[in-house]
Amino acid sequence: MKDGLRVTVWNEGVHDKRDRKVMDIYPEGMGKAIAGYLAEQPGIASVRVAELGDKGQGLTDTILAKTDVMTWWGHCAHDQVTDENAAKVKQRVLEGMGLVVLHSGHFSKVFKSLMGTGCDLKWREIGEKERLWVVDPAHPIAEGLSEYFELPHTEMYGEHFDIPQPDQLVFISWFEGGEVFRSGCCWHRGLGKVFYFRPGHETLPIYRNETVLRVIYNGIRWAAPSGLKKLVRGNVQPLENVNRNG
Repeated sequence: MKDGLRVTVWNEGVHDKRDRKVMDIYPEGMGKAIAGYLAEQPGIASVRVAELGDKGQGLTDTILAKTDVMTWWGHCAHDQVTDENAAKVKQRVLEGMGLVVLHSGHFSKVFKSLMGTGCDLKWREIGEKERLWVVDPAHPIAEGLSEYFELPHTEMYGEHFDIPQPDQLVFISWFEGGEVFRSGCCWHRGLGKVFYFRPGHETLPIYRNETVLRVIYNGIRWAAPSGLKKLVRGNVQPLENVNRNG
């Protein structure tokens, strides 16, 4: 068996099948574009693409049990993900599975539940330039990057982004129209880690960009399970002898 991380690329897979512009950019789907890059990177043992239309919405117990890190992209069908499946993914994160949430996945049931907030934001779709500044250059997710990188045409996301304060902030975006956005955010939840990365609109070739794909890969490595299997909580016996007469 190949050593390394088992990655599931979960892609809603709706636009990929009905929007001609998306199909022209990603003829095999956005999920496969991401998975193809990841499969060639060191430390990745396997990459599975799962979609909403798959058995169990691509979120079966078997898939989740064999996933070390999951990436999540959704947009127009957040409400179609069952509450049960969203709860299962959240529980796996709390148990140690890493989660990398991409672009409009900020409005998914899973992400909103893990954040405990509405996760709303400003947006505008006119294809303007985005400059992503690395504000934590020592963070593992910034490995191999310059102090900033640019995307010539993107959908704008702007503040205020209704999220809890990130444990670490890796990227801040500036847009040609003037807005800024916290575009690379990290949190710890239970035994698991969550990384939100903003770029990725479906009608633009964002997942053809080598730097964007590198950040996703770095995010997967950062979010990898720590190896700690269980946290002990609740009423416990003392580890040392306690002198109750003292």
